[in-house]
Amino acid sequence: MKKLRPIDLTLGALFVCLMTIGANITVWFPFLSVPIGGATVPVSLQTFFAVLAGMILGKKLGTISMAVYLLVGAAGVPVYAGLKGGFFALISPTGGFIISFIFVAYVVGWMTENRKNPTVPYYTLVAIIGLFVNYMIGVSYMYLAMNTWLELRITYVTAWAGMTPFILKDAVLSVIAALFMVSLTKRIPSTLRNIKV
Repeated sequence: MKKLRPIDLTLGALFVCLMTIGANITVWFPFLSVPIGGATVPVSLQTFFAVLAGMILGKKLGTISMAVYLLVGAAGVPVYAGLKGGFFALISPTGGFIISFIFVAYVVGWMTENRKNPTVPYYTLVAIIGLFVNYMIGVSYMYLAMNTWLELRITYVTAWAGMTPFILKDAVLSVIAALFMVSLTKRIPSTLRNIKV
């Protein structure tokens, strides 16, 4: 990997901040919690920003920025959802989603960083793949946590079924991320090429 430049460090830090804002947007704006089928779904933007981190920063810097976000929260800074922090947040049932953001940024970055002439369908596909990585790791971890150290017996299908409203919300946001990325690369393609690590 090339030496990190000040612009790389700045953009990586920006995405750590965006992840914090995305995790806690409903803390500051409670009206962004949407009622769906009797459940209230908070409009978290973490998956959205993790996908964009991979698309904009590339696989290496995107992965680093998501790892820094995880470590900052694990150190106790309240950057996770609900303004929580600390190592125990990572072993909670939703801790797998936080861990998954590292893999989301890597996979999305790997699929997009050398792509020329971006199209909306391609970036949409990549964003949906990133979403799949997010939920595959997150739901599997949640299932494991609930059936082992929390001793709450649920089936794997039930774990996925409970995530349906969140998946639908994040699917829409993933498409928005793809549209945003295509628009961004058409406006400043040279800048995007220069920030690859």
